[in-house]
Amino acid sequence: MKKYLLIAMAVLAIASCSEKKYHVEGTISNAKDSLLLFENVGIEEITVVDSIRLDENGTFNFSGAAQEAPEFYRLRIAGQIINVSIDSTETVTVKADYPQMATAYEISGSDNCLKIKELALKQIDLRQRAIAISENEGLTVKATNDSIYKIVNQYKEDIKKNYIYAEPSKAYAYFALFQTLGDMLLFNPRANREDIKAFAAVATSWDSYYPNSARGANLHNIAIEGMNNIRINDAARAKTIDTDKVRSAGIIDLSLRDNKGKERKLSDLKGKVVLLDFHVFATENSPARILLLRELYNKYHAEGLEIYQVSIDPDEHFWKQQTAALPWISVREDNGLQSSSLTFYNVQSIPDFFLIDRGNNIVGRAQNIKDLEQAIKNLL
Repeated sequence: MKKYLLIAMAVLAIASCSEKKYHVEGTISNAKDSLLLFENVGIEEITVVDSIRLDENGTFNFSGAAQEAPEFYRLRIAGQIINVSIDSTETVTVKADYPQMATAYEISGSDNCLKIKELALKQIDLRQRAIAISENEGLTVKATNDSIYKIVNQYKEDIKKNYIYAEPSKAYAYFALFQTLGDMLLFNPRANREDIKAFAAVATSWDSYYPNSARGANLHNIAIEGMNNIRINDAARAKTIDTDKVRSAGIIDLSLRDNKGKERKLSDLKGKVVLLDFHVFATENSPARILLLRELYNKYHAEGLEIYQVSIDPDEHFWKQQTAALPWISVREDNGLQSSSLTFYNVQSIPDFFLIDRGNNIVGRAQNIKDLEQAIKNLL
């Protein structure tokens, strides 16, 4: 019996030694007693794989079974995050300094992780520049939006050229597709033709290098859904607009429920100067934009200005929280980017706005209004 037990233990030891594993190890200084989480960034959710309470040395070592396709993880202490990708049996070494570990870290053992670090730092820089623009009181609403739109487009072109299309089979190309500015995806795979092409390029490459991988299949599904959305939107724009929706006054009427559940018609505001505003509250520049609208509303509401703000936020509860204290008319489209309001008004990017005179005539939109406040005063 003892002989068989020894044989079984030996077999178990051999199997354990032969198991293919990856390792993520290193040190995080100035983080004594902090809880370091090692999390898997899955397709649908983020889950905790392991954790450690750091001692004075700050050393850690996490490991797991190697996967057939690249997988994504992150090291996290509170809100400080270091993203890593693992391809097979890599050993990735991280040296960081808390509480600036998200930017002050060194990583070795993986070219993909080095590229992901580059992308993370670029993303942080983009966010800081966007915040600086939104806080510039010398800019009009239109100038603010145009400036942010410009730097985002420049950023996307850089990322597509140097990271996504350069080597679409790499883990960092996949990572680049899902970068955000606030809560907004920089690459919009639902409605932007060029962005859909980027998703499709990575999906096709992953089919070749990692056949049957869940992430590759997910990319294909996203690209196909995006192409279908484009076709639907193109077909909708090609149709003649329902004449019942077009008032003789010159607007396309909207009738949506506000944040208190009341049906609100745009045409009912005839006699007022109306700012028809399309907005998403779940974006980083939303607070600054709302502050600008508040200033305009407080100055000119008594003279006849009204704001009819259409939200495209997917989360109704979040939208109601954000609009609870707003004094103007806040309505929401249930269908998000597929809403008929966007189609009727040919809204290509958000935020966007239209200015309507007291006779319910559209007299301008964001791209041709240089000074919104002066345009409102002229109509009042």
